Amino acid sequence: MAVKTAVQKPLAAFWQKAEDFKLLVKLRLTTTVVFTSVMAYLIAVPGPASGLGIAVLCLGGFLVTAAANILNQVLEKDFDRLMKRTANRPLATGRMKVADAVLMAGLMSMVGITALAFFNPWTAFFGTLALVSYAFLYTPLKRISPIAVAVGAIPGALPTLIGAAAAEGYISALGLTLFTIQFFWQFPHFWSIAWLGKEDYELAGYKLLPGPEGQKEKYTGLQSFLYALVLIPVGFLPLSLGVAGWIATSCIVVSSIFFTYLGWRLYRNNDRKSALHLMFFSFVYIPLVLGVLLLDQI
Repeated sequence: MAVKTAVQKPLAAFWQKAEDFKLLVKLRLTTTVVFTSVMAYLIAVPGPASGLGIAVLCLGGFLVTAAANILNQVLEKDFDRLMKRTANRPLATGRMKVADAVLMAGLMSMVGITALAFFNPWTAFFGTLALVSYAFLYTPLKRISPIAVAVGAIPGALPTLIGAAAAEGYISALGLTLFTIQFFWQFPHFWSIAWLGKEDYELAGYKLLPGPEGQKEKYTGLQSFLYALVLIPVGFLPLSLGVAGWIATSCIVVSSIFFTYLGWRLYRNNDRKSALHLMFFSFVYIPLVLGVLLLDQI
């Protein structure tokens, strides 16, 4: 029995540290960011994609995004304790020291930006911009004004521009188009999440929903609808650049129309069910658009 206990304790400690690492770097979010960057790379790359290039982009993108997420939690640890969905994070609970987290973020950012510099100066610059703007602009602004959502949409959309720049070596119209799609997508995506978590965010003092007090949910639905609406004409940009045919364009535009409809429904109904539908489709929208554009290259 003593031997079994002696084995179980180190295993339990190991799994707790692994779980803490996942929470600290926001593993699902970081993986999604890397995915969009790699998809943009594959869409933009002239000729066969380099396996080494994909691996380096994954490494650099993961480390830079993870570093940004760690710094975000360092700055918000006291507020994370106030929200149900974040109360169990390792810094909020004290399971990890702030100094250790900052050291980890520093090492990750250095290695990650160095990896992105393997491609060209633009990828390193945009990686640094994403890290700094997310951790030191978006994070503190969340407690000041809903403008934080617009600020946060910039680092949130930069992974596609980084992927395209890594493939092409410069800032191209295609890279800017992919950035634009992901930029406008983030508003209905984030606001549907914020609508659902309004009470939790308010406990931490975050001011993320637009509009006057008492009407924030309604204004959030309206803004979600308007930003999704922009994606309909933006969906024609790949066609105008010659990187997508009519079939791919039709898929993108129809998806954008449906996304807009869900935003409109949230505005009209102003209920949890509509917010859930908008949120769930937002998870599908970007992989669908990027997947269609990639398939059109084959």
